[in-house]
Amino acid sequence: MKIKFRLIIILMLGMIRLANAQSRDNYNMWFQYLMSAKLTDKSTLTALSQYRSFDLAYDTRLFLISAYVDYEIANEVKPAAGFMFLVLDSYKSDNSKKERYEKRPFQQVTLGGNIGRTSVSHRFRVEERFISNPDEFIVRLRYLISLKIPFNRTGEKEKLYGILKNELRMNVVKEDPFDSNRLTAGLGMKIGKNSAIEVAFINQLETGSTSNYGYIGYRNSFDWRKKNKNK
Repeated sequence: MKIKFRLIIILMLGMIRLANAQSRDNYNMWFQYLMSAKLTDKSTLTALSQYRSFDLAYDTRLFLISAYVDYEIANEVKPAAGFMFLVLDSYKSDNSKKERYEKRPFQQVTLGGNIGRTSVSHRFRVEERFISNPDEFIVRLRYLISLKIPFNRTGEKEKLYGILKNELRMNVVKEDPFDSNRLTAGLGMKIGKNSAIEVAFINQLETGSTSNYGYIGYRNSFDWRKKNKNK
């Protein structure tokens, strides 16, 4: 267990150095809490909150809350609908802050599968973005591929796992349809039957700029079907 904690600490230090060396911003950080709850045998509620900062945790870059419900219509095929609210803080050319708000309904389909013991997920999402200051409406398409790589041997209890993700985001109606590409690499460690801590390095490429983040996340899973059965 001590070795696993050391691995996570080393990765976190490496992410901070990379973020400082490769980005114009200092120590970009990304903190997230995610929970998923099984509602029925076929449906799941997923909710998350997220905070991003320019300088460790002190200079707000973005805050969001989001939730969606999916329903498994076939094996590992899950359409879903949800809603997200965001507060966006960015710097203008004169170094003053500009705050914008966004309301974002979205629809998605997730396809799951496995390559050996590695689980693979494909997510296709459509977002309707209503942004203020100034008012703007954007339809955006997103494709995310995620890999979860177990580090335990076959038959052993899973504790440590690898994370690899890549997401391409495109705008439907714009002169330049490319929005961004986000690459994530990291480690996760289960700290309980239904919880895990994850750390990662995130690189986000946009037109004319690149941002790098150190990521720290905590996730919980629940089974609310049991409560319904006991009523």
